Amino acid sequence: MGFIAFLILGLIAGAIAKLILPGRQGGGWIATLLLGVVGALLGGWLGGLLFNAPLQDFWSIQTWLLAIVGAIIVLLIWGLITGRRSSRA
Repeated sequence: MGFIAFLILGLIAGAIAKLILPGRQGGGWIATLLLGVVGALLGGWLGGLLFNAPLQDFWSIQTWLLAIVGAIIVLLIWGLITGRRSSRA
């Protein structure tokens, strides 16, 4: 999968993850979409490491699920980090 396809996948995965997660995540839509790209990278890496999943096909359901799960994980971690910072202030 090319770099542009990977970015598009990550942006869409980030948007889907934001819709799935309840509550309000800090950072707005742009930060969420960028975190979605990081999450897609994390999901692809974990999928390849744990499940030996081939992620070369853009239209594979396996690729999309791993990207969305990775984006959810990154958004949850981001929410924990930003939530702690705002509760101290």
